[in-house]
Amino acid sequence: MQKNITSLGSLNWDDLKFFLEVARTRKASTAAKRLAVDYTTVSRRIGSLEAALGTLLFEKSRTNGFVLTAEGQRLLSYAESIESTLHMACEQVSGSGVALSGHVRMGCTEGFGSFFITPQLSRFVDDYPAISVDILPLPHFISLSKREADIVIALERPEHGPYVCCKLCDYRLQLYATQEYLDQHPPIRRPADLGQHRFISYVDDLAFSSELLYLANVLPGANAHLRSTSVIAQFVAAQQGRSLAILPCFLAAQDPRLLPVLPEEIDITRQFWMYCREDLRKLKRITLLWDYIREVTERNQALLMGESREMRFAG
Repeated sequence: MQKNITSLGSLNWDDLKFFLEVARTRKASTAAKRLAVDYTTVSRRIGSLEAALGTLLFEKSRTNGFVLTAEGQRLLSYAESIESTLHMACEQVSGSGVALSGHVRMGCTEGFGSFFITPQLSRFVDDYPAISVDILPLPHFISLSKREADIVIALERPEHGPYVCCKLCDYRLQLYATQEYLDQHPPIRRPADLGQHRFISYVDDLAFSSELLYLANVLPGANAHLRSTSVIAQFVAAQQGRSLAILPCFLAAQDPRLLPVLPEEIDITRQFWMYCREDLRKLKRITLLWDYIREVTERNQALLMGESREMRFAG
């Protein structure tokens, strides 16, 4: 009993910050960069925390990096709770200027993040210059549990977890081609004519969501001669006028050269979901960004549903 009291008395609570970064990144070098310190400092602080608690928190692996032990996993939930409580406490006791400051990291799908969220958030940071925002528009799943982001916009809602989630919007996808392509290839009057044409699409076995497999579902047997895990790569390929592509309307709207093909027959609707951890949702900077994204998305329903090529902004 005395040993536990002594260990807690020697605990440096600041070491928990280092523990959290290593637990989330699994690499001391990455954690060091995020904390703006060197590798040896991270290693020393983790060693100090393990000594104070009298237990091993990580197992080191050449292939998997720093892997939490059972004790480390138990500590993680408490450390995250402490972190969130401290954030909220600082907001409660600070003035409004401090509360409307800080850092938010948003993860989202690649096309939506690059072509819609980024231009919208450039206006948000103008209105709230004390809040910095990282945008992660990536063609893969982003984990909230590892704190890779504070807010995520995804194609599917999370099945479980301590999250607050809402349906952000519907959006439409259609088949697109340039006029150059249409002029140089056999006419397309009905879906059966598409068998003579070439497409660019996703790499089926590398798609991070089944919601992305539009071509196989809408046009079974279609000849996808070029494939990419990136929707932006598909967008660029379609711009070259050498293939057809199924693209989100908000993405194709960025280039007036892309024309919808068989819009009445090939019309796909999908959803975006927005979610964050319950313990972060009450932070004012999270609430501000959450509400802002909902507002600008509502303003742009016509763009998202392919009924307009004009992007609208808040204010």
